[in-house]
Amino acid sequence: MKLKTQKRLAASLLKCSKKRIVFDNERLDEIKESITKKDIDGLIKDKAIKKKQAKGVSRARANKIKRQKSKGRRKGPGSKKGTHGARLPKKQAWIKKVRVQRKFIKELKDKKIITSKSHQMLYSKISGGFFRSRKHIKLYIKEHDMARKK
Repeated sequence: MKLKTQKRLAASLLKCSKKRIVFDNERLDEIKESITKKDIDGLIKDKAIKKKQAKGVSRARANKIKRQKSKGRRKGPGSKKGTHGARLPKKQAWIKKVRVQRKFIKELKDKKIITSKSHQMLYSKISGGFFRSRKHIKLYIKEHDMARKK
């Protein structure tokens, strides 16, 4: 029993591939005799011809990887594409570092731990790239006794 034409017509009506068309086995004789689009449409409404659900791609693996990345995993040397400067541009790294340092000395000045004169001196040193980090500033202040005694 060849139902090629019926399958093609059903596929065009249901707007899907011929692979996704399924015929009801009990009503194959009825399907065979339907040769017009109108006949096929009637059979679709009677549920003699159905459309299989499309197969999707599972997101389970992608979601698992996403969870791992949120924990900081999968960042080893084998996953890196691009140089250190490309992953975080030098300018962006500099801005990040300088803003943290400036904020830190501002807090120290506001809490009156350092004088405005020493704040000014530290600020210019930060601009010159003298300090590596916030910790380095703390060390510098301690070594040069810049912190006010209470």
